[in-house]
Amino acid sequence: MNTLQGYICNSRPRRFGKSIAANMLTAYYSRGCDSEAMFSGLTIGQAPDFKTHLNRYDVIHLDIQWCIEPAGGAEKVVSYITEKTVGELREYYPAEIPEHVKSLPEALSCVNGATGRKFILIIDEWDVLIRDEADNQKIQEDYIRFLRALFKGTEPTKYIQLAYLTGILPIKKVKTQSALNNFDEYTMLFAGALAPYVGFTEDEVRRLCGKYQRDFEKVKRWYDGYLLGNYQVYNPRAVVTLMLNGQFKSYWSETGSYEAIVPLLNMDFDGLKSALIEMIAGNSVEVQVGTFQNDVVNFANKDDVLTYLIHLGYLAYDQNTERAFVPNEEIRQELIKATQRKKWNEFLDFQRESFVLLDATLDMDAETVAEQIEKIHMDYASAIQYHNENSLSSVLSIAYLSAMQYYFKPVRELPTGRGFADFVFIPKPEYIQDYPAMVVELKWNRSAKTAMQQIKERHYPDSLKAYTGEILLVAVNYDKKTKVHQCLIEKYEKEG
Repeated sequence: MNTLQGYICNSRPRRFGKSIAANMLTAYYSRGCDSEAMFSGLTIGQAPDFKTHLNRYDVIHLDIQWCIEPAGGAEKVVSYITEKTVGELREYYPAEIPEHVKSLPEALSCVNGATGRKFILIIDEWDVLIRDEADNQKIQEDYIRFLRALFKGTEPTKYIQLAYLTGILPIKKVKTQSALNNFDEYTMLFAGALAPYVGFTEDEVRRLCGKYQRDFEKVKRWYDGYLLGNYQVYNPRAVVTLMLNGQFKSYWSETGSYEAIVPLLNMDFDGLKSALIEMIAGNSVEVQVGTFQNDVVNFANKDDVLTYLIHLGYLAYDQNTERAFVPNEEIRQELIKATQRKKWNEFLDFQRESFVLLDATLDMDAETVAEQIEKIHMDYASAIQYHNENSLSSVLSIAYLSAMQYYFKPVRELPTGRGFADFVFIPKPEYIQDYPAMVVELKWNRSAKTAMQQIKERHYPDSLKAYTGEILLVAVNYDKKTKVHQCLIEKYEKEG
């Protein structure tokens, strides 16, 4: 605080605790609160400067979403905030703010000049006018101008102790530069030091599962997947709701952003739909996140759409590999629903082919399985060129997309040294009686017989010892010379 680094924009998807964090900061810093009892038993209560900052500051806390209704509409939000906040400041500092002063930045400057006091400004849902008024250029320009006057330049450094903005989007870009380029931004693309405080970490979820007697591995399948720095992060709302009611399902469509993504998924950008099919199937795709303008109008290509979906929480992002992926079962279900909301002919045709493949696998019809994998590779995944087992595994995961209705995301293992790709498909609990688990081994330029031998010699089914249902062993090979897929399928005979 009280430095040029005291300007923070912390953007998160819906239901990731943005408002709770804003309320917490207000409760801790505000002179209008007496919150020592609330915080003293927490980690911060042990910090040496705990009381130095506790309830010592003038805090202005704004919720832009809430302001729209009492203001009388989005176009009046800036004038409403200005009038109400300056009026409240006059109640506390009647002698310091001259009557002619109508501007909020000027009023804060007057108070600082007369008293030396600095302010903490916390703005929740800062981006709601950028998202909801995307087609109204004047509202957006007026709002950005207001924020710039409040935070940019030499004068604000005199009256700002800390500025904290939170919303779904990072700060809007004007051309290629941030409209408020003095802010440090922490996002779902780069969370930096705030990564463990975005949602629930894996350790926190594990402790909650112990407390509420929930199956951690099942919780992990359903709600894990956001990769922020070195942390696996879980959506806190989904986890809390699950802990309280014990029902494994998607809570995502209750967040209100579901309707917003349906038009995004139907945008006609080259490669967008094939990329989404790949990710729904369990693969990751490369995405260039730098061109996105941090608004919901200026989409120039598929990368912009994918980047927005990352900010919304419908995709996760690996900063190291610069690739996007579907984080978990909850989100996968929501994306499949969204693709079905407005009929994707490509997706429906593809699903039909994928169901033929799944049915042939369950019927142990190896010849049809080989033909279907080849057909799906040629028709729907032709951009993936075969070079090794890894590229074959990408095609196979796409080909078995229909299995996602009955199975969890396949567990992929790439044993070190040889790059062989294995898949383990585990049915969801409600389908265990009707669908077998499947252990799949892939080979490139070898033979299906070799793949089947490896499944048995390396005892891959042993990882499913606790599984009580049937298990199928599926061996697939691609011959580089003949460009033909081969397949063998056997039932696994459990010992005893």
